[in-house]
Amino acid sequence: MEKREERRKLSLVSGASSGIGRAIAVREARAGRNLLINYAGNEEGAKETERLIHEAAPEAEVLLFRADVSEEEAVREMVDAAVERFGAIDVLVNNAGITRDNLLLRMSAEDFDSVLRINLRGVFLLSKYAGKYMLKKRSGRIINISSVVGLHGNIGQVNYAASKAGIIGITKTLAREYAGRNITVNAVAPGFIETRMTETLPEKIKESMLSEIPLGRFGKPEDIANAVSFLASDESSYITGQVLLIDGGMRA
Repeated sequence: MEKREERRKLSLVSGASSGIGRAIAVREARAGRNLLINYAGNEEGAKETERLIHEAAPEAEVLLFRADVSEEEAVREMVDAAVERFGAIDVLVNNAGITRDNLLLRMSAEDFDSVLRINLRGVFLLSKYAGKYMLKKRSGRIINISSVVGLHGNIGQVNYAASKAGIIGITKTLAREYAGRNITVNAVAPGFIETRMTETLPEKIKESMLSEIPLGRFGKPEDIANAVSFLASDESSYITGQVLLIDGGMRA
């Protein structure tokens, strides 16, 4: 019976083959958790995440699972596989996301829909199916990765901003729905973080954004991972329904 109580907890991180998702997965392994690494197509990146996890925490078990988080049956299969392998899902980090930037009048309906489908529908589906298991065991942590643009908007990102604002709405609603079963639901809203997605921005835009950040630097994926790790821990047990901005003071 004691061994069951000492079961190493599981964190399921979507979109963990690179960037913020990878940093979160590695940080969660360092915190003593096993990992399910979800990825959409970048198998090589997912394997690199697995390698970094084993390097940081050799005792951690890792399951790689390829799934489109916008496909209901794929999400159901992934969640069931996690529970079958690890016994439970203790932490869900909804990180998977894409961008299809353009000004509204130039944005296609397909690009609008694709971003909402991955970024928002994915959070809905994972929170629903992982949430069912959390509700049964009466405990869990859900951390959703939103963005400062979900609070303040951004030119050329009406689809992305809408999806990230929607994530905040899901966060606050689920915090109320799941609270009675000891499940906390929070969001982290990154500002400008150095990732592969932001590397392609023109230097002039980067310089302009940097001038708006009081701390004088761009964030790193590890800055987000550290916040997620706290929200996934026992130390955050009385925090739910909150949105934590991590933007170097940009929106202070």
